[in-house]
Amino acid sequence: MQDEPTPVELIKAVADFLRTEIMPATKGHNAFKLRVGINALDLVTRQLALQGPGEAAEAARLKALLGIDGSLIELNRALADKIASGELDLNTPGLKEHLWHTTMDKLAVDQPNYASYKRELGDKA
Repeated sequence: MQDEPTPVELIKAVADFLRTEIMPATKGHNAFKLRVGINALDLVTRQLALQGPGEAAEAARLKALLGIDGSLIELNRALADKIASGELDLNTPGLKEHLWHTTMDKLAVDQPNYASYKRELGDKA
């Protein structure tokens, strides 16, 4: 295994090359497809960089909230079941905060330029 460049650095380098060298000379439908590809590479870069820590924090919050252990999928299933049954609701201590942090972590990966996300980050800064 090589230490450098990292997968994030490699993907970012390809996206930057496409954005700066290829995009200016590309027109029409191919330009659209190129933008979609560049956006996909940017998304993968953010997933590699942010998803692990976000999922670890989400799992820790769920374990504390639910009082059980399990994989992230199992914990989310248990949370959904408890919400559906009425056992948990937005008045449950910690639930609203958990949902908010999970949403913000997902937006950091999926839509970091979303205006409402940026506004919320600014409000918290």
